Amino acid sequence: MINVQEISLDPDTRRAWRAGDEIALSRKEFDLVHALIARAGDIVTREELMRDVWQTSFWTSSKTIDVHLGWVRRKLGDDSRNPHLITTIRGKGLRFEKIGPAA
Repeated sequence: MINVQEISLDPDTRRAWRAGDEIALSRKEFDLVHALIARAGDIVTREELMRDVWQTSFWTSSKTIDVHLGWVRRKLGDDSRNPHLITTIRGKGLRFEKIGPAA
């Protein structure tokens, strides 16, 4: 079980929870969250995500990650305008934040 902020992820059963409530994620959504949360605090490049989540070394579409990321953010309750779970590091990649916003 991986726990970061209010998100819990069980890679064995492929289930996810936010604050104790189960979240229904598609296969790719789960793989995307897992790829990010497993390296929480580290920047994961888009190339790494394409390789690890989509098992490809080429870009099938420049929007593939962005579209799935939008769905994931909505399901996790992460505001895309002011994200506190998954942040975009311009020109580098994405990072699942270990610590939430200050109160």
